[in-house]
Amino acid sequence: MADQSDIIAQLAAMSAAALYPAGTSQPSPSGYPVKVYPGWPVPNVLDADLLAGKVHLSVYPLVTERNTTRHISEGWRQIQGPAHTITATVSGNTVTIAGTASAQNVLIQVDGQDYIYTVQPSDTINGIAAALSALIPNSTSSGPVVTITGAHAIIARVGGFGQVAREIRRQEKQFQLSVWAPTPFARDAVAKFIDTAFADVYNLAFSDGSIGFMRYSHSNQTDQTQKAGLYRRDIVYTVDFATTRVQQATEVVAPVLGVVSELSGQTILTKNL
Repeated sequence: MADQSDIIAQLAAMSAAALYPAGTSQPSPSGYPVKVYPGWPVPNVLDADLLAGKVHLSVYPLVTERNTTRHISEGWRQIQGPAHTITATVSGNTVTIAGTASAQNVLIQVDGQDYIYTVQPSDTINGIAAALSALIPNSTSSGPVVTITGAHAIIARVGGFGQVAREIRRQEKQFQLSVWAPTPFARDAVAKFIDTAFADVYNLAFSDGSIGFMRYSHSNQTDQTQKAGLYRRDIVYTVDFATTRVQQATEVVAPVLGVVSELSGQTILTKNL
């Protein structure tokens, strides 16, 4: 799920990328050395850096927030597909298991009847074949190969586990990018650079697959601490983002077709696909 810590980290990373497009080993095109970080400045570190001519850019959440949840009817969506490390290959009346054993479901369908084995942490490829053979009548296993006697139709499938997410709430919150500089010229140069870089940023993508909507709100500037050699500007952005629920989802390996009479409601046909 995305929360304010994800947004703070994202804004800090975007700021660093804008200020150091060639990497932090190269000078910033803003013309000043800038430290970018999420959170609030540590006073003694800030003081020492200002004396050394360095600029700080901090990202911090404001208390301003409101619930923007509307009628959320979005269903589950896939954010991470299943990983397949096992293969099951049919050739005649044999099924060969190969790959690397990891958490997956292996299905062998024999003449319309499904036999499914869930791979265990301690399993080997040969062990998976042996386990499937134990489930399937008239079958034997030798190493990774399962041989089925008298079968007319054999199908093999492997299914893994992925992740799905669903929005359960949305909220709008303000985030403050603060420029702390030793001179008004340094402050203006860095603030102008960040303001321009973010001017056409409207959407933020998060690791749970959700999208945040960002817009500029306002800015504040203060010279009240100039006697201490500190010049500051705050640029405030409003972000509308989702709270999501993420859970594991199992890939379907044994779909079933059901045909029901519209008139009587009775089941006409049930078939494993």
